[in-house]
Amino acid sequence: MKNLLLSLFLVSYLSLSAQTESYAGTYGISPENETGHVLKWTLSLKADGTFLYNFYRKLNCNSCTQENFYGKGTWKAEKNLISFSTDEKDDIDDVHTMNFNNTKARINRKSPRDISNRTTKESIIFYSSELFTIKGLELFKM
Repeated sequence: MKNLLLSLFLVSYLSLSAQTESYAGTYGISPENETGHVLKWTLSLKADGTFLYNFYRKLNCNSCTQENFYGKGTWKAEKNLISFSTDEKDDIDDVHTMNFNNTKARINRKSPRDISNRTTKESIIFYSSELFTIKGLELFKM
């Protein structure tokens, strides 16, 4: 009886932990344009539950300078939904100025039950955020 309960507990624990670790990785996008502007979004979801966000832009004009916007905090996965949070005391400083509280995203990937030959690039789409520059943003796994 003990072995049965232990086996059941072990199987359920492994299935839960395997789902959240698979979302960890680096997501980003750097669209090409003909104007010479450089825009680059990068999001790193770490397996320990922390994240680092960077938006880099360099506009092609005489008086423009390059700019970096950073954010960091923690993330939590439930099914294919990711919730972000930022501790205002520890995560926000002179460099990391973006507050990701109340930010939610969805992971898009090919279902393991889909046996077709179509390829789907894994991505993360921000669908809810107090940051207007984040809402609707789609980043692809690198």
